[in-house]
Amino acid sequence: MSGPSTYVPKSALGRWFEERLPLGGLIHSSFVAYPTPRNLNYMWTFGGILSFMLAAQIVTGVVLAMHYTPEATLAFGSVEYVMRDVNFGWMLRYLHSNGASMFFAAAYLHILRGMYYGSYKAPREVLWLLGVVIFLLMFATAFMGYVLPWGNMSLWGAKVITSLFSAIPFVGDSITAWLWGGYSVDNPTLNRFFSLHYLLPFMIAGAVVLHVWALHVVGQNNPAGVEVKDVARDTVPFTPYATAKDGFAIVCFMIVYAWFVFYTPNYLGDADNYIKANALQTPAHIVPEWYFLPYYAILRSIPNKLLGVIALVAAVGITAFLPWLDTSQVRSGRFRPAFKLFFWLFVASAVGLGYLGAQEPTGGYVIASQILAVCYFGYFIVVLPVLGLVEKTKPVPPTIADSILPSPAPAE
Repeated sequence: MSGPSTYVPKSALGRWFEERLPLGGLIHSSFVAYPTPRNLNYMWTFGGILSFMLAAQIVTGVVLAMHYTPEATLAFGSVEYVMRDVNFGWMLRYLHSNGASMFFAAAYLHILRGMYYGSYKAPREVLWLLGVVIFLLMFATAFMGYVLPWGNMSLWGAKVITSLFSAIPFVGDSITAWLWGGYSVDNPTLNRFFSLHYLLPFMIAGAVVLHVWALHVVGQNNPAGVEVKDVARDTVPFTPYATAKDGFAIVCFMIVYAWFVFYTPNYLGDADNYIKANALQTPAHIVPEWYFLPYYAILRSIPNKLLGVIALVAAVGITAFLPWLDTSQVRSGRFRPAFKLFFWLFVASAVGLGYLGAQEPTGGYVIASQILAVCYFGYFIVVLPVLGLVEKTKPVPPTIADSILPSPAPAE
């Protein structure tokens, strides 16, 4: 989509280097001259925000790792050392812990935008699948990072989640023992999780490179959901148009991020994680981080352990099949009235599951979780396949330019 580069360095040294390694041309064609649909709204800025947050998490994580001790008797104390004795250690830790929440908030908005505007439809199936891979890697990284402070919620959260693998027939116990490094969550578990938590962000970065590469091959989707037909009328250069918009959005996002870091740094955390891990003291209510809560509610809504684990995995995995589950020929939800209604009902069910995941699994909360879990899966399995066949859609503009530019006045 970006085509061959027309970049020519001005200096002789630059031209010499470009002939041997066309790095400047790659950057110019990908982030300067790249043709961007001219009708993109601010929901398309979350890709840039996510790239910024990934870089922030890697930088703060690497610095924190310099002071952290991955040993069961010392880990909790090393976190307190970072908070109290390392210069600006408190800020680094709050940037990292709140950064995980900001990362997931941006990721969820990015995913919902893709679902609403049909960014998973052909020819962008591989692009979407790479996004699902990134999301799964984010889940694993965040869970392992939550264990590292070795507070009481970290310990018991690790016990609950890792024990789910034991539900897998035949190999479940072996997988659980390998994750634990023994027969309980202890020092070997902490070492494994620290190693993987350090490694996985770089795997995410590699997957992001592939994601961006796939994006530049097939081109960006847009709110109208139509492909670029006339580059001159339908697109604008990525720089300065998209970069200015992305830059403004990142600044706005950073203001919200900074507000959490400097004014309410523990709002999204759990008080039990400021108690040192104690295998003899079970928290009154084991709750994961907020971004896991919808899936946690689905897990707890099913009384059978194996079926609960299957539902948990399916809740994330089913998104990978969206390109084939949605049978509509119209890409953008903007022109699908019935789809809009069901989409927002799906969002409401996901938010409701998030609320229920934070409640104790008793009585009406379990029943409500079961109802919303059915709604969640019903959206993918029933609504999208059937709606695409029977829905009456609005007229789709023939080009991107026609969707935003005023129609020419009729000749007199």
